[in-house]
Amino acid sequence: MTPFGAKLRKLRSERGLTLKDMAAALKVSPAYLSALEHGKRGVPTWYMVQRIIAYFNVIWDEAEELQRLAEASDPRVVVDTAGLDPEATELANLLAARIRGLSKASLKDLTHRLRAAAAKDGA
Repeated sequence: MTPFGAKLRKLRSERGLTLKDMAAALKVSPAYLSALEHGKRGVPTWYMVQRIIAYFNVIWDEAEELQRLAEASDPRVVVDTAGLDPEATELANLLAARIRGLSKASLKDLTHRLRAAAAKDGA
């Protein structure tokens, strides 16, 4: 499941909506929504995210969060380290090889540390 898919499912569940009802309102198939929730589809288009925001009638921070989560929800990421330091290539390969075995707590810790390092380095 992607971050966007998890948020979409949570919003739908909190409002007691079925996939079928939501799909009909958005004029998409229930299979598409299910695939979006489960991370079987790529990043939704900006237009689809805006339709979902309007459907749930969310504003400001929650709308921005949905857009940010959509942008961070590509389930098939490619990391190009060509021309970077060897450490970057090693890190990318290590993460690719080991990500499936990491706990949720470890994933949160690594995400926090990477964000902090990027902020410190101005990236």
